[in-house]
Amino acid sequence: MLAGDLYVADDPAIADAVRRAVRLMARFRAAYDEDPDAGQAVARELLGELGEGAHVRAPLFVDYGDRVFVGPRTFVNMGLTALDVADIRIGADCQIGPNVQLLTPTHPVDPEPRRARLEAAQPITIADNVWLGGGVIVCPGVTIGENSVVGAGAVVTRDVPPNSLAVGNPARVVRSI
Repeated sequence: MLAGDLYVADDPAIADAVRRAVRLMARFRAAYDEDPDAGQAVARELLGELGEGAHVRAPLFVDYGDRVFVGPRTFVNMGLTALDVADIRIGADCQIGPNVQLLTPTHPVDPEPRRARLEAAQPITIADNVWLGGGVIVCPGVTIGENSVVGAGAVVTRDVPPNSLAVGNPARVVRSI
């Protein structure tokens, strides 16, 4: 699965990992609602990494959590959906807008393997000092280069070079920064 190969999504070991994430997401939401700073301790337990000075707002939605790596001083606004079948790496000093979706899973186009519950995944990399506007969707296998900005509502289907402004659906680079 982590190598990007096809796998069966309803494997019992996968189900156990999902249940762990569901419990931790609920604990994170409850802790965050009481004290946003104290909630970060639960986020550190849920995520693969939460860098020093980083802050994640609730709610947060993940498949597993332990494949999401958030760099130092990054701010993640409410409603992040990070489907982390493959690694999701978010660099330092990033700004992640509300209701952003980082989606690593892929599914076969052919109906028979899809009916057999086969899927795969490709990692997502968000480099340092990137701003993803509200509602951005980042598709499997995409890398967004350092210092780039992706405008609100964009659907990013291919890599964005460093120091770029990308907007639209599908997202297109409209200028250098």
